[in-house]
Amino acid sequence: MTIDTPLQYDLGPGVEAFSTRRESKLPYPVIQAHQVHGFRVAVVDRPDTRKEELDGYDALVTGLSGVAIGVHTADCVPILLYDPRRRVVAAIHSGWKGTVQRISQKVLFVMKSEFGSDAADVRAVIGPAIGPDSFQVGEEVVQFFKEQGFPLDDIWTFNPGYTGIPMADGHHLDLFKANRWLLEEAGVPAASIKVSGIDSYLDQTFFSARREGITCGRTVSVIRLTP
Repeated sequence: MTIDTPLQYDLGPGVEAFSTRRESKLPYPVIQAHQVHGFRVAVVDRPDTRKEELDGYDALVTGLSGVAIGVHTADCVPILLYDPRRRVVAAIHSGWKGTVQRISQKVLFVMKSEFGSDAADVRAVIGPAIGPDSFQVGEEVVQFFKEQGFPLDDIWTFNPGYTGIPMADGHHLDLFKANRWLLEEAGVPAASIKVSGIDSYLDQTFFSARREGITCGRTVSVIRLTP
C-alpha cells in the first residue's frame, strides 16, 4: 500500500466512502467544516455550502446526491454513516472530547429528525485513529468517560510502571470501542459497524498530531451519495 492510495470503505451500493493517506489527492471537492472538538451537527442542504458557513461544527449530514462531505483528523476518530433506505450520509469528527459528548448519537438524532432515518438501517465505518495502545491519557479524562456512563471495563486499561516505550504506561482509552458502543447503544446493529482498527500513531501512512505535532497534515474521511 502506498502513501497516496486512499483507504476505501464498502458500505454497499449507492455510496462512496474513503479516508485519504499522506499523499492522497481528493478526487472531487469535499465540503468540510471548521471543527472545534465540539458536538454541533450541521445539515448540508446546498452543494455550494462554504467552510465559512460551517464554523464550529464537528459533524455534517446531507441527503444531496453527488455532494461529498468530510471531516479531517490526525488521531481523532472519523466516523462515516450511511442510511441506504432514506439516502442520507454523515461525516463525524469524534476525538475524545466529541466521543465523551456522544457526538455520534447526536448525529443519529439529526438523521432521524431531519430525514426520518432509523438507526437500525444505518451502516457505519470507524476510520483510522489513535489506537488504545498509543492513546495515553490523564486520569481526569478517564473520569470524564466514567461520569458519562461509558463501559470502562471495555474501553479503559491501566499499565503501571514506566517501561521505556513511549505511550505504553499509564491510563489508556480505546476510542474505537467507545464509539462502537455509542453507535450500538443508539440502535445501529453491531453487524453494520466496520472498524478499521488502524492506529494513526503507529501507521505512518496516516497523519498523527501526537507523533508529528499539531501542525501536521490531516487525513480527510469522505462520504458521498452516488446516483
